[in-house]
Amino acid sequence: MFSVCSVCSVGTPSEKISSLQNPRIKQLVKLRDRRPRDEAGVFLVEGYRQIRRALEKGICITELYYSPDWFLGENEPALIAQAQDAGAQLFELSKDAFAKVAYRERPDGLLAVAPQWKRTLADIPAPAEGKAPFLLVVEAIEKPGNLGTILRSADAAGVDALIVCDPVTDLFNPNVVRASTGVLFSVPVVIASSTDVREWLREKQIRSVATTPSATDVYTATDLRGPLAIVMGSEQYGLSDYWLKEADARVVIPMAGQADSLNVAMATIITLFEAVRQRGE
Repeated sequence: MFSVCSVCSVGTPSEKISSLQNPRIKQLVKLRDRRPRDEAGVFLVEGYRQIRRALEKGICITELYYSPDWFLGENEPALIAQAQDAGAQLFELSKDAFAKVAYRERPDGLLAVAPQWKRTLADIPAPAEGKAPFLLVVEAIEKPGNLGTILRSADAAGVDALIVCDPVTDLFNPNVVRASTGVLFSVPVVIASSTDVREWLREKQIRSVATTPSATDVYTATDLRGPLAIVMGSEQYGLSDYWLKEADARVVIPMAGQADSLNVAMATIITLFEAVRQRGE
């Protein structure tokens, strides 16, 4: 679990903003793009469920923007109070101002700013006592929606961590946060190079199983028990030659139709839950 960051201060009464030219409104719009996010070291969290899960995991919400004109239910005031108690600075936006900063098609009137974080391979938590390591490795995932969905799958399957090798998309892209429905805050995520990850897996004696249409061994007929890292490739190119060569095993999901591969998020779900079945977890 994350710990609340030290930069959060005691909550203060909310400031009201209605002008679309307000500097805070302009900055929130800029934070949709990666460079301004990285320069500021923060990212956006939009939506009731996402913000609630961030607070539950002790994520530091530094700023919370809300607009009652967009609220979808009756739970928002309690969440706003919870964020304020945790140290968030509050800003009440007019309906038009919130529409300007929201990136969801159907906003629910809640948008937060939180600091980015970084983890290394050394930060991956040890599995629960009596259980073998269970990891998911993805290489060069291109679409934020797929990375977010993969995070949800990793959470549902109970993996110890998601390792992102040679990333193409930004972990803190708003669409990753949205598609993950907030489990970005509960699944440990590490970003590292493929070579570093492979060396670390060997050091920890964790077997790597790569998924590829060119394999001959069917995933259901392959032993996915014990210390395991399932390795998935990018949407367009699949796994690199490096992983196809260095992985301890290669498996295929049989395809009966004309398509020779599945969407990477779908293939991840199928392979993860076969591992869950075999491991009896």
